[in-house]
Amino acid sequence: MSAFDFRNFEDRRQNSQAAKAALLEKFKARPALDDPEVRAKAQARAEVARARDERARERERIRIETERKAAEEKRLREEAELAAQLAREAAEAAALAERKAAEAADKKAARDARYAARKAKVKIRR
Repeated sequence: MSAFDFRNFEDRRQNSQAAKAALLEKFKARPALDDPEVRAKAQARAEVARARDERARERERIRIETERKAAEEKRLREEAELAAQLAREAAEAAALAERKAAEAADKKAARDARYAARKAKVKIRR
C-alpha cells in the first residue's frame, strides 16, 4: 500500500500556478522575431531547406534520366532482337523455298527419267 499523500488542494493549486508562471516566463524570455540572431537562424534554416530541395530535385532528375536511358536501351535491344528474328525467319523462308525448289527439281528429274525410260522401252520394242 502506498504512503498517504498529505498534500491538500491548496498545495496542488500553488504547484499548478507555479508551473504556469514558469511557462509564461519561459515564453517571455524568448527573443523577438526581429532579433538579428533569430533572423540569422531562420535564414540558415531556409538555406538548409533550399539545399535539401535542390538535392531532391537533382536526385529526381538523375532518376528520370536513368529510367529514360534504360527505356531507350530496352527499346534498342528489342528492335535488334526483332530485326534478328525477322532475318532468321527470312533465312528460314529462303532455305525452305530453296529446299522446295530442289525437291521439285529432283521430282522433275525423276519424272523425266521415268518418262525417258518408258520412251526408251517403247523404242526397244519397236
